[in-house]
Amino acid sequence: MTSPETPALNRREFLAAGARGVCLLGLGGLAGGLVARVSGDDQVWQIDPARCTWCGLCATECVLEQSAAKCLHAHAMCGYCKLCTGFFEPRATDLNTGAENQLCPTGAIKRAYVEDPYYEYRVDEPLCIGCARCVKGCNTFGNGSLFLQIRHDICVNCNECSIARECPADAIRRVPASEPYRLQGEEPET
Repeated sequence: MTSPETPALNRREFLAAGARGVCLLGLGGLAGGLVARVSGDDQVWQIDPARCTWCGLCATECVLEQSAAKCLHAHAMCGYCKLCTGFFEPRATDLNTGAENQLCPTGAIKRAYVEDPYYEYRVDEPLCIGCARCVKGCNTFGNGSLFLQIRHDICVNCNECSIARECPADAIRRVPASEPYRLQGEEPET
């Protein structure tokens, strides 16, 4: 026969084992979720530079206060021109770095003298709002070395990207997280 204390002890053991089982099940679900995230099946939003029409909606339609779309510069394509059509207003009164002569409303593109007649242009990403004014100038009159991309260290990866929903050129699509960035001039992998 069992004593009256035995059932209470078994109940405690049963409840403790059940609690351990629930914890293990929760940890297993968490581990499974993490494995699924890094398995390469994840998709992220990205702008196809070949389809982008530089409409300016990336600056205003992102759910973030400052857009995750940023201007990038393909330095290998750049001509390092004295008259950069991505930096200067079309009718600049002088080729200097005065705000009245720059396309960028926030001064995010920095110009540095290299040697005559070459200048280097760098994008200060925290200042960039993704308005695409510089990209439009560079692609319309230059060699297209400036282009927009969605920065994944900033993007919250919305289920339905608000910029993609408004993009008139359908230039924003889901791409594999393992290959999130495309340079201007690169062909998409099929």
